[in-house]
Amino acid sequence: MAANLMMRGGIDSGGGFAPQSIFAVVTAFLRLLTQPLFLAGFVLYFVASLIWLRVVASEPLSVAYPVLVSLTFTLVTAGAVLLFQEPLSIRKVVGLAVILGGILIVSFEKSAT
Repeated sequence: MAANLMMRGGIDSGGGFAPQSIFAVVTAFLRLLTQPLFLAGFVLYFVASLIWLRVVASEPLSVAYPVLVSLTFTLVTAGAVLLFQEPLSIRKVVGLAVILGGILIVSFEKSAT
């Protein structure tokens, strides 16, 4: 979750990312790797992927994946509002509440089995 926010911050401070060709994608990506915030987020994303491999190997995927995606969506939305001043509408708040309710239901299912 932090990795997403760090990468976004690095992209913003690096002038954005909107390449128009394959060569431009590579060039723009290499330029982003010189942004410390982006690079830290990229490395953190890699570490999170390694942890995710361990979770996939040891937990039921039908529980782990929805919990991961739901928590990521909720925490990244909160971070985007706080760090990037993105708008938070009533619709988003209701959606986040539904997502958190879903996390609780899935979590209780796991502990009940």
